[in-house]
Order: sequence, then structure tokens, then C-alpha cells
Amino acid sequence: MKVLVPVKRVIDYNVKVRVKADGSGVDLANVKMSMNPFDEIAVEEAIRLKEAGKAEEVIVVSIGVKQAQETLRTALAMGADRAILVVAADDVHQDIEPLAVAKILKGVIDAEAPGLVIAGKQAIDNDMNATGQMLSALMGWSQATFASELDIDGDAAVVTREVDGGLQTIKVKLPAIVTADLRLNEPRYASLPNIMKAKKKPLEEKAAADYGVDVSPRLEIVKTTEPAARQAGEMVGSVDDLVAKLKEKGLV
Repeated sequence: MKVLVPVKRVIDYNVKVRVKADGSGVDLANVKMSMNPFDEIAVEEAIRLKEAGKAEEVIVVSIGVKQAQETLRTALAMGADRAILVVAADDVHQDIEPLAVAKILKGVIDAEAPGLVIAGKQAIDNDMNATGQMLSALMGWSQATFASELDIDGDAAVVTREVDGGLQTIKVKLPAIVTADLRLNEPRYASLPNIMKAKKKPLEEKAAADYGVDVSPRLEIVKTTEPAARQAGEMVGSVDDLVAKLKEKGLV
């Protein structure tokens, strides 16, 4: 079974994001970029399935700018077998929207015929949490979102999902789309020898037009602003004072 893992190039989660002065978006000049953390978890899970003998090949795919090659090389260094880069934008500030991503991924799936797609539940830059679900709808495949555990049982995947009420375990027929949550695993660090080996692993470059997909934006970003500054706290002298303050502010 092949496992396909989409990965996205985003601002590194350790970097403090800066909004452009004109409010048109986020400033990406001289900013460290890395793989979306949820996608990294998805890559790790696919590699673990291969190591357990439940998958034969792990393919990673990224859709965006040419610089996403670095993100794919990271996934190859972790243990993925080969990579596909779909160049869909020239400007690093252009974010390919979930529907266009899902349509391109459908084209990749049609060509590669994987038995399982593992994706991050969302990207930390736009927090859409939509691509996996849209891809499932386009493919007509089973889906299991917010996975904290994943196991392959014959022609089915057993997935434990994180839901509001706790945990929910479901069994879905393969092929399927699974989206990875934070507690699915702890991704490995790529060793130096594997980083060197990754440079020789195949990385195929395609274009969005190869899949007949129009990536023109359907959404318009009206304005981007910094989050409101946190207000200073208030000191109280006793529990009774605290309760009184909470009542005063309508919080209890």
C-alpha cells in the first residue's frame, strides 16, 4: 500500500508573526519557514506504518512555491521515499486555497493510486481545517479527522479521534483520508546521514495546470490585524473579594 502525505510550507511555529504595516497580510521577508507541524506528524505516522510493514511506500506532496522543495527534502530526510512538488504560485505571499489544493491532490491520487492519505488536520498559517474533508468529498473516500491513534486492520483503518466529549474510535474502509491531530505521535528529527541521502531521493516537479486546476483565489483578504494586547490583571485580597469581582464583571 502506498501512503500519500500532503505537506505545507509555513512560517516556523517558533517565529513571532509580524503583520504588514498596510494590513494587507503577514510579512514574510527574512522569516524562517518550515513544515506545518501537523503535516510533520502525518509524515511521521506514514513512516511508522512503513516500518511496521503496513505500507510499502511513502510519497510526500507539496503545493505552492518552488521554495517548498526544502519542506519536501525535510520529509524525505525523515524517511519518506519520494516527493512531488506542484508549483502553483510564484509569490510566497499567495496562499493556495483548500479547494484548489484538494482538487490538485485528487489529480495526484488518481495518478499515484495510494491506499491511504494522511494529512495534517490544519495548517497553522490559515487554520482552515478544510483540505482533508474536501478531498474526501471529491474522492468519495472514507474520512477520519482529528486522529490521535491510527492502526491498519486488513482493508480498514481503525482511528481514535479527539472529539469534544473525549475520544471516539471508528473503523473506516480503505482507501481513506485521515487527518492528524497533535497527540498522534512525536515526529523524529532527521539525522545528518539521512539529510544527505534525501538530496538523492526523487523529487518530481509538476504544475497546477498539469492537473487542470485553476488556483485563482476565491477569497479576498480584507484586512489583517495584530491580536489585541492582553490587559493587565487585577490583584484581590481574598477569595471573597475575587468572587465579588467576578460577580461584578458578570463572570459568575
